Amino acid sequence: MADLTTAWKALEAAAAGARCRRIVDLFAAEPERLARLTLSAAGLDLDLSKQPWSLADLHASLDLAAACGVEVARARLFAGETMNASEGRAALHMALRAPKGSDFRAQGEPVSAEVDATRVRMAAFAEAVRSGGLTGATGKPFRHVVHIGIGGSDFGPRLVWEALRPVSPQIDLRFIANVDPAEAVFALQDLDPAQTLVVVVSKTFTTQETMTNAQTAKAWLRAALGPQGDAHLVAVSTALDLVTAFGVRADQVFGFRDWVGGRYSVWSAVGLSCVIGLGAEAFEGLLAGAAAMDAHFQAAPLASNAPVLLALAHIFNRNGLGRPVRAVVPYAQRLRLLPNFLQQLEMESNGKRVTADGRPVAHATAAAVFGDAGTNVQHAFFQLMHQGTDAIPLDIIAVREASEGDPAAQTILLANAVAQAEALMVGRTEADVRTELTAKGVPAAEIETLAPQRTFPGDRPSAFILLDRLDPMRLGALLALYEHKTFVEGVLWGINSFDQWGVELGKSLASRVLGELQGGPAAAHDPSTAALIGKLRG
Repeated sequence: MADLTTAWKALEAAAAGARCRRIVDLFAAEPERLARLTLSAAGLDLDLSKQPWSLADLHASLDLAAACGVEVARARLFAGETMNASEGRAALHMALRAPKGSDFRAQGEPVSAEVDATRVRMAAFAEAVRSGGLTGATGKPFRHVVHIGIGGSDFGPRLVWEALRPVSPQIDLRFIANVDPAEAVFALQDLDPAQTLVVVVSKTFTTQETMTNAQTAKAWLRAALGPQGDAHLVAVSTALDLVTAFGVRADQVFGFRDWVGGRYSVWSAVGLSCVIGLGAEAFEGLLAGAAAMDAHFQAAPLASNAPVLLALAHIFNRNGLGRPVRAVVPYAQRLRLLPNFLQQLEMESNGKRVTADGRPVAHATAAAVFGDAGTNVQHAFFQLMHQGTDAIPLDIIAVREASEGDPAAQTILLANAVAQAEALMVGRTEADVRTELTAKGVPAAEIETLAPQRTFPGDRPSAFILLDRLDPMRLGALLALYEHKTFVEGVLWGINSFDQWGVELGKSLASRVLGELQGGPAAAHDPSTAALIGKLRG
């Protein structure tokens, strides 16, 4: 096995060669390319054949993964060892979705029995709400759930709900995350407080945005129901004293441990609102799909491991070819929030400039992620994707069967997904454009102007992930695929993917500025900040 420095140099040399050829030409040069670069895992089909690497480049990438110790790190992750060194924690979200009766241990402490018990409690509570066995202060059944959280306490549950919600849901589930009061107003405006359950999600129960919105919801309940409105409050938190002081009954508090990172927490009690809205069976399916991807990631050799190969493709583009931005486009309206989810997962996890032991990183880390639902974005940023000055790698996620609606429309959607990947890779030469325009009788002088504008350079890479249908199991597998892909990238860069110190400074400064905006004494600031505070104070 090559040493780390040699392995990185080999990857960079391979990428230099990739600049001198076109992706489409590799299919003729490598007859086995398609078979080698497509695989199935946990109900997902993954096609990486439109990536810029040759099969020799793939071997260099796998050598890098081996040299960086991906297999050792993977074993440590599943063993519950301390992976988040800066906070002294394991990162054991896999335990949350493991089959019941498993034996996961966090830093040596058995945790699976506690996880199983929490899942049973969540299912029982959800069923009581859904069946009307648990009612509100006036005896009416709950028909609405308002989920209040932010960051990892919002992105995951919000995505799962939008991806899987029934067309006519039994429970109307809404979300409040932004401290902007408009979001709370719109979420609450047409609800009946007597039939509304409010689920407040905050591990510490001190998150400023969440607690501000929680106070708003509590006041809204009390204005209609009096102090009895507190019976409509549910908390997902570990701060039992603060939860009790807020007015939440002990039997309506659900906890999770510190080895559950926020952006990996949808599988925990943080997902309680989704259990209520979708039913326990659907949520268990979500967990089972993620567990299937866990099993694949843990057991499959690196050369046929979906999260590893997806990570290596992104590394080849980011570090080998110097591409700092990546697009994610789900050709499924129900998955339109996936890019938002991945922005936190990838950019918060791997947006680091020092290694796990505090040294400057040797290589560029996380790419910026953007995206939205296809086909909408074809009429937005795909002009840049096809003809802009930068080649931007793209992940396309497509679903074979529609969840609802017209099958003919679903076929059109799929045709667009496949065609965009082809067009990005193949492009269209200026010679072809000239031939086409000449055949249409366009004057030669006009062709001179139009031909360059209608040329597509092509050679723009994409990964294609196909789901047979968008059901709980496949959604769980998809999210776990990206979780493990993010972990592998962190290992290759030598960083801690499980802390997020970068979010702290702005939050602490906001508290100081808030005091000033509320009439407190002025603090020392740079001239621009001081001027802005002065304008806002009037």
